[in-house]
Amino acid sequence: MRCPFCGNVDTQVKDSRPAEDHVSIRRRRFCPACGGRFTTYERVQLRDLVVVKSSGKREDFDRSKLERSIRIAMQKRPIDPERIDQMISGIVRRLESLGDTDIPSKTIGEIVMESLARIDTVAYVRFASVYKNFQAADDFDRFVSELRPAPASDE
Repeated sequence: MRCPFCGNVDTQVKDSRPAEDHVSIRRRRFCPACGGRFTTYERVQLRDLVVVKSSGKREDFDRSKLERSIRIAMQKRPIDPERIDQMISGIVRRLESLGDTDIPSKTIGEIVMESLARIDTVAYVRFASVYKNFQAADDFDRFVSELRPAPASDE
């Protein structure tokens, strides 16, 4: 691992332990050249995924891009950050276990929406507004009205 301070390629691992999410390894490292200390995280990756966009364009799956969009949807919501990390790891594991390396972006969006709907309705609506490309307030209104339970009949 290259030292982020001086660029030395010969760094030493001083301590390894499971990270808080228990799906990655946290490593404390030391650079003998400059004395710098830094932390790295290592995750298991079952396979290299490729996202197939609706335009047909293909790009490598980027966990940080998924994480960024979910964290934006969850911004200022009363959800524990560890719960968000667990959800993201669960989504990635689910994508990796689909059996195919080419994953349509639509599939990713649907899995994310399904996960968000179970955790926080507001985050779900926020994500859906971008994912479904809402253009007007009526789009929000229609979507939110589908979430509301039907009124009980007085028979």
